[in-house]
Amino acid sequence: MNSIPVARTVAHTKQSLKNRVKIPSLVLLLALSACAGVPVQEMSNARQALEAAREVGAETRATAELQSAEALLQSAEQALQEGDYKQARKAAEASRAQAVQAQDKSLNQ
Repeated sequence: MNSIPVARTVAHTKQSLKNRVKIPSLVLLLALSACAGVPVQEMSNARQALEAAREVGAETRATAELQSAEALLQSAEQALQEGDYKQARKAAEASRAQAVQAQDKSLNQ
């Protein structure tokens, strides 16, 4: 009588281990695919940050920072056209950061 519950327990343990491996693998796969995808949100964030910086006068108050943000966005767009999504994401994030700096500088002058 004891062999049936043990067999079920062993089978259940094996299935449980398989599920424990599947879930982290699925999470990792989703994370990697998110990184490898087109950086639509990052590009949008950079464009919006640039527009916000322009609206507060960064063209005259933070010219260097704004020009840097614009150049980084152009670099991101070029990388996007070439299919280099990792570089596009990196440049878009840097563009957004520069645009935020331009906006901050404009508001604090």
